[in-house]
Amino acid sequence: MTRELYLDDLAPGQVYRSGQATVSEADIVDFAKRFDPQPFHLDAGAAKGTFFGGLAASGWHTASLTMRLLVDSELRLHGGIIGAGMDELRWPRPLRPGDTIRLESEVIEVRPSRSRPSQGLAKVRTTTLNQDGEPVQVLVANLLVVRRPEG
Repeated sequence: MTRELYLDDLAPGQVYRSGQATVSEADIVDFAKRFDPQPFHLDAGAAKGTFFGGLAASGWHTASLTMRLLVDSELRLHGGIIGAGMDELRWPRPLRPGDTIRLESEVIEVRPSRSRPSQGLAKVRTTTLNQDGEPVQVLVANLLVVRRPEG
């Protein structure tokens, strides 16, 4: 198990990786039925005549899978992954049935808090890549990270 990281351990340019997850057609349809019931997420036949030209996972499904991989990734923050907001969330291409995804998370900026010296913010760009190395999601998030206790 990778050790837990504090704000003091993070520096711009560091890259953390994740394991992989494969999404099936059933996964895409099940998520869509519950949370985003649009034809291009629900039915491969109906999806052929849409903007996507075939079945595509909801962006929110991609985001959920990304979060799961992030929690289990090398970026193990002490106290957990706590979002303070997003600067960017893009889906440059759809996640398709059979795709296998992985993450690369790059630390962009680290800012200790002036008002709360026990914590700070880390700006992290997490790119979700398919099996061909193509991005299916790009997320730039500001994460609340605790500082290493003194002593």
